[in-house]
Amino acid sequence: MNTPDFKRNIYCGEPRSADIGRTLTVCGWVQRNRDLGGLIFIDLRDRTGILQLAFDDNTSREIFSEAMTVRAEFVLKATGTLRERSSKNPDLPTGDVELEVTALNILSKAETPPFEIVENSDVNDALRLKYRYLDLRRPDMQRLFALRHKAAKVTRDYFDENGFYEIETPILTKSTPEGARDYLVPSRVHKGKFYALPQSPQQYKQLLMLAGFDKYLQIVKCFRDEDLRADRQPEFTQIDLEMSFVDMEDIIKINEGYMKRIFKDILDVEVKLPIARLTYREAIDRFGSDKPDLRFSLELSDISDIVKNCEFKVFAEPVANGGSVRMLYVPGGGSMPRKQIDSLVEFVKTYGAKGLAWTKLSEDGSVSSSYSKFLTDAENEQILKRAGAEAGCLVLIVADPKEDVVFASLGALRIECAKRLNMIPQGVYEFVWITEFPMFEYSEEEERYVAKHHPFTAPMDEDMHLLESDKANCRAKQYDLVLNGTELGSGSIRINTPEMQEQVFRAVGLTPEEANEKFSHLITAFKYGAPPHGGIAYGLDRLVAHLAGLGSIRDVIAFPKVQNASEVMTACPDEVDEKQLEELGIKVCDSEH
Repeated sequence: MNTPDFKRNIYCGEPRSADIGRTLTVCGWVQRNRDLGGLIFIDLRDRTGILQLAFDDNTSREIFSEAMTVRAEFVLKATGTLRERSSKNPDLPTGDVELEVTALNILSKAETPPFEIVENSDVNDALRLKYRYLDLRRPDMQRLFALRHKAAKVTRDYFDENGFYEIETPILTKSTPEGARDYLVPSRVHKGKFYALPQSPQQYKQLLMLAGFDKYLQIVKCFRDEDLRADRQPEFTQIDLEMSFVDMEDIIKINEGYMKRIFKDILDVEVKLPIARLTYREAIDRFGSDKPDLRFSLELSDISDIVKNCEFKVFAEPVANGGSVRMLYVPGGGSMPRKQIDSLVEFVKTYGAKGLAWTKLSEDGSVSSSYSKFLTDAENEQILKRAGAEAGCLVLIVADPKEDVVFASLGALRIECAKRLNMIPQGVYEFVWITEFPMFEYSEEEERYVAKHHPFTAPMDEDMHLLESDKANCRAKQYDLVLNGTELGSGSIRINTPEMQEQVFRAVGLTPEEANEKFSHLITAFKYGAPPHGGIAYGLDRLVAHLAGLGSIRDVIAFPKVQNASEVMTACPDEVDEKQLEELGIKVCDSEH
């Protein structure tokens, strides 16, 4: 049997009327085969699109017979002359032309696939992911990965033009868990010892600044053993940056240029500069979140001063115990029926709130409320006045001795109400920088303060004296870039002296011995002249999902994991041979033991 020449001279989606008369060779997968008796039309698909192959009276009997055997997803090579279609398809870029086939090779046959390879498939996710290689053949999926490729290219081009070097850092690293759990890799050579897969190249990129590279870029795989959400995966891709001899303004400026460039090149959307800024405190107070969605205007208000002395213990006691009472004013929310409001009560409980108080003003002027009878007329009037309440509105109130609960529940409720009332405009991109984050946060689990960002972040100059005396109010030189309620990137100015680094380690409860055991390489490096430096890291998957208009990062990752961090296609993670475990000095025990 002769081995066919696989070389094509054009992709399926490229031929146009200007190519009529040319001899073309295409390769691809069969989308469908229409046998009309004396005519056969085969739609051939590759990553660029579809081209119609035509077989008719001019086709040799041998080739015509071969075409009759072709089924969906067969892999073909076809050569012929491009001609004008008699029945044009205006919905297809190649819809004015077809290939009159003079040579046909079936390169590979295919069984009937478990689902049809079509755009916008409604096949259930489990089946799609089990046969992900087939799912990825769908044209809409292929366009997503073309977009991802372009986003990565624009990223490299932009930072190259601005003097950045792309430098790779190790994947097998030292375990220094802060926050999420590390994925551990056992060493065969050093039995009983483990590498960790990097949650971030943080320490390495700082060491590159000490090495004098000045501007660093890496598009890098990172790993975190944490619970999955729509915008999280156990392995993800990060756009990692670091710069020397800079302050926050320098980093913000070059990254605003990057956002302007990538949104223009990918979506032809103009990002208005400078991007707005909010301090962490203002974002939390107004929107209940350090990742506020600014596409709509719902805001929170503090009414603790109004109710702190009221007779209603549900409101008064949280204030007395150091918490707060805050409300969300929802114009148009009065249209919600009681059943929907009750569902909002259950909704906030998932964020730790004990309940949700509400007042509804109907369009006809009537008022219904879950709490008004427990307050005086003056107190009720003050609440509605502060809300700026008008007919047709809804006032929602959460009270709790823990302010984190108040903000988390109302911040989530803000988004939920906006969704239910169709208040979120589509095709709008609202960026905001969040600055002046807390340097530390208290961990109930560890009963100590831990770094809010990471322990290499520098404190704000004016808060240096609070590092040990008032950790709760010490602010960091941290900045996050938020888009439509999603954190795109997070960064900070770093510590660059051993004295300051040791002081921060002490503040998070690390003894000098513990700090030296985990970070001696960094502490030692700082003794040899560390430039002022800082950086930022973006989630490439999140950025591409935004550019594609998707709510989840999963469809912009070629082979993603599912909710339990497994991959259904290859059925991993999986058990390994006992011999492999013996070589590594590992014994698997039941979790109960």
